[in-house]
Amino acid sequence: MVNPGDVVMVDFPGVTGIKRRPAVVVSTEAYHRTRPDAILGLLTSQVAAATGPTDCVLQDWQTAGLRTPSAFRTFLATMPTTSLTTIGCLSDRDWQKVQGCLRVALAIG
Repeated sequence: MVNPGDVVMVDFPGVTGIKRRPAVVVSTEAYHRTRPDAILGLLTSQVAAATGPTDCVLQDWQTAGLRTPSAFRTFLATMPTTSLTTIGCLSDRDWQKVQGCLRVALAIG
């Protein structure tokens, strides 16, 4: 079972095709109890390009299991939880920043 804030590796669909990359689980435990998938947000090593209001550079990328400095971008997809490999978890401060990006990007209160 994955949890919100977990960092996972997944074959992620993109503009130029499918690429194995890290992502962060942004769906809730309540969602996971009734669904076979998880909602994921893209993580990228292109930190210089992460300048929008729905992007954030991760401060604690190493403790999250990432190999290079990384940023969250609000590019979302759903993937079966069986296709996810957990490699780490975001720190509390990085998870708070990601949640802030999601609040800006999505029409939720």
